[in-house]
Parts: sequence; C-alpha cells; structure tokens
Amino acid sequence: MYNSIVLVKQVPDTANISGKVMKDDGTVNRALLPAVFNPEDLIALELALQVKEKYGGKVTAITMGPPRASDTLRECLFMGADEVYLITDRKFAGADTLATSYVLSAAIQKIGNFDLIFAGRQAIDGDTAQVGPQTAEKLNIPQVTYVEEIVELNEKRAKIRRKIENGYEVLDCALPILLTVLKDSAEARPFSTKKLLAYKNAKSLMDIEKMVEGNSLLYADKLVQEFKDRGLFIPTITADDLDIDTERCGLKGSPTKVHKVESVILAGGSHIKIEPTKDGLGSLIDQLMEDHIFG
Repeated sequence: MYNSIVLVKQVPDTANISGKVMKDDGTVNRALLPAVFNPEDLIALELALQVKEKYGGKVTAITMGPPRASDTLRECLFMGADEVYLITDRKFAGADTLATSYVLSAAIQKIGNFDLIFAGRQAIDGDTAQVGPQTAEKLNIPQVTYVEEIVELNEKRAKIRRKIENGYEVLDCALPILLTVLKDSAEARPFSTKKLLAYKNAKSLMDIEKMVEGNSLLYADKLVQEFKDRGLFIPTITADDLDIDTERCGLKGSPTKVHKVESVILAGGSHIKIEPTKDGLGSLIDQLMEDHIFG
C-alpha cells in the first residue's frame, strides 16, 4: 500500500488575463477571473488514483489558495480522493513559488504519512514549473520531473519513466519521492456520480462561516461538528497550524515580483494568393528560400 499526496491548484482562466486584472503589487486579482482546476494537476491526481487502485493506499489532495479553492477540493473528492485539505490564510496571499513551496512543505510535514507526492509539471497561471521541485527540496526528498509513467512500485523503491529530449529514461528511485507529471501522461477520469452526490455539499470552515453570517439560528461550531459527523467537512490549515516563519510567507517572503502583464494579440499582415499551378508553386518556393524559411 502506498499513500499519496497530490498538490492541486485552482488557477485563473489565463485566456482572460489582461492588464486590467493586475493589482498594483504585481499580483493577479483572482476575483475578477473565472477559476479552473489546473489541467496538469488533474493528471497528477489521476496517476495517484491509479496507484491506489493498483497497489492500495490512500490519496490526499491539498491546495493552497483563497477560500473559494475549496471548489477544486470538492472536484478531487468527486474523482476519488480520500481526504482533502484547504491551506488558506491572508498571510499566504501574493506568494511566489519560493513562499508557496515553503508553506506547502510545512503542510505536508503536518499531514505526514506519505510515500508519493504528485504535482502537475506547472500551473497555467505562472508557467514556472518551480513549486514541485522547490517543495521536494524543502522536504529533502528525491524528485522526478516530466513524469510520463510509473513503471513499477516495489517495497521502498519506484521505477519512473520520464520524458527527455528525443526520447525517455527510466529512473530507479527510493521512496518517498515527489513527481511532477506531464499532461499527456494519462486522461483524467470523469467525476463519479455516486461521489458527486455524496460530496457536493462538503464545506470548509470558511464556507460554514458564510452560511451563518446574518443568521442567528445557525452556530458555526455546531455546523462544523455536523459536517464532520457526515464526513463532509474540508479541514483548513492556516498559518497558526504550522510551524513556520510568517516572514517567509506571502508577499513578505516572495522575492519575485511581476513587473507588467500585457495582452498580446496575433494579427495577420499582408497576404499573397498562390495559384495552384507549377509556376505558382515555384514562385512560392523561391520566396520561401529568399526569406530563409527553408533552403
């Protein structure tokens, strides 16, 4: 049996990012953008679920983000995750990859009991591919990036196939290990109807606090216990729950700042009509060679 932790992220739909959604501090105002499940993290979750199905164990999904990121955790439950944790605190806001990996590593150590950590290769809102490797470094465990397949798990070791330029390589690694997964490694399964019906009302502490706002007949502590009893409570981890230095969190702990975001619109220029004749094709080839496109 192998216990897996999956790092997932709710990201803004990058197709809609423009300068208008940037704050003065260089961070994205996520409230102005639709949120989606980071595509490569979906595949990371799928591989973790496949390990569970083949070898047994447990899959725990965690996300660091604002309270609404609990939507992504519910989707993890719909797919088959056994446990989920929401890591959220105003002190974590505006974190770059260094600060994010610091908090994630502390949360993973608090959760404990893992053999494998899965993450998508990168998130579509930053495209840095740094959080996974930085988290592994802070946990002092091996890492394999660009993972295509888990070839074998055997006692305390794993054989992992990873993509390299013009081919692949198979690595033999000691557990525990962190893997960053390519989007083509698998196809994410659809939501289970049974699990969707079971977990659609799962709530985090923040969700429950919103429910009781302005309603004197509801009490947060009582509702939390009710949701726990029904297996529908999403645990929340805040800065106070972790043994961390808050100076290394959020904007304070983030040396990276976004200077500017621009929307780039690709537009065509002039065009030339090529006649479907021998002379027309010859003229096209001559022009391509003259422009050094080929030849």
